Amino acid sequence: MKIFNYKNTILSLILLLSSIITASAAAIADSTHLINAAATPEMADTMRSDGKIWVVVAVITTILIGLIIYLITVDRKISSIEKKLDSSKKQ
Repeated sequence: MKIFNYKNTILSLILLLSSIITASAAAIADSTHLINAAATPEMADTMRSDGKIWVVVAVITTILIGLIIYLITVDRKISSIEKKLDSSKKQ
């Protein structure tokens, strides 16, 4: 029987929520003009005006989700190897 690991789920939810909060904070800051126009780089203004900033957010989110999935699979593999080692030591 495989035991569900809540540690991985909690970690992935925290990372997902932090990326959502960051994206929404950037959208709020842009919509309320909290960012000084002189202090922002020209490239950021261009990307916001073209709507390409959401492409950047999507790419970063995809990369983070991929890393989380990779870490979960590595953790599962390590757990199975540890169980095999423990069972072989008991015999």
